[in-house]
Amino acid sequence: MLAGVLQVRDDHLQVMLWQRAREPDVHRWSLPGGRLAATEDVETSIRRQLAEKVDVHKLSHVEQLSVFSAPHRVPDRRVVATAFLGLVPSDVDPEVPADTRWHPVEALPPTAFDHEQIVLAARDRLRAKLSYTNIGFALAPAEFTVSELRGIYSAALGYQVAPTNLQRVLTRRGALEPTGRTLPAGPAGGRPPALFRFTSRDLQVTDPFAVFRPPS
Repeated sequence: MLAGVLQVRDDHLQVMLWQRAREPDVHRWSLPGGRLAATEDVETSIRRQLAEKVDVHKLSHVEQLSVFSAPHRVPDRRVVATAFLGLVPSDVDPEVPADTRWHPVEALPPTAFDHEQIVLAARDRLRAKLSYTNIGFALAPAEFTVSELRGIYSAALGYQVAPTNLQRVLTRRGALEPTGRTLPAGPAGGRPPALFRFTSRDLQVTDPFAVFRPPS
C-alpha cells in the first residue's frame, strides 16, 4: 500500500516523499507505505504506517485512490499497489525523518517507479472533490479567515480563487459558518477579520453537479 499525503504548505500543494536508500531506483523519491497486517483493515494499516514511519498522526481524511497494477511498474517482480489519498491540515507540521521531505506537487523530484503518476492522481482526486464536497475541511485549520481559506483552495486547485465567491458558494451549500469570533485588526486598522469553520469535519457531498473553474 502507498499513501499520497497532501498538505498546503508555503502557499503550495505539497506531497510527502522519502528518498530510497537501495535499489531499485536508489536515491529516487517514493511515497510512504508498507504491507497490510493480518489483523488490520486498509485504512487502519495506512494510518499506522504513516504514524510509525513519518510521524503523521493527524490525517484529517483518508480514502482509497486506486489500484496500480501495470505489469512492469516495479522492475524484476510483479507488485500491485493500492494507493490512498491522505490529507493533513495546513496548521499541522509533522516531524519527519531526515530522508523524508515535502515537495510541491507541481515541481516533483525524480520519483521511483510510477509514484509521480500516483501523486498526480491524488492531486486530481482532491481537485475534483473540492468542487462538489466539503473536503476543504481536511486541508484547513479548525477555524480560519476567508482569506486564509482562499489561499488553501487556490493552492490546491492551482489557480486563484475569488474570496467572496468562495465564501458565497460554500455558505450557500451549508458547508461554511461563522464562529462569531474575529481576529485582532491589523496595524493599518480596519474591520477585524471574521473567523469561520466548516459545519462538518466529515466528508459530505454538498453539490453533486458543481465544479470550480479557473477564471477565463
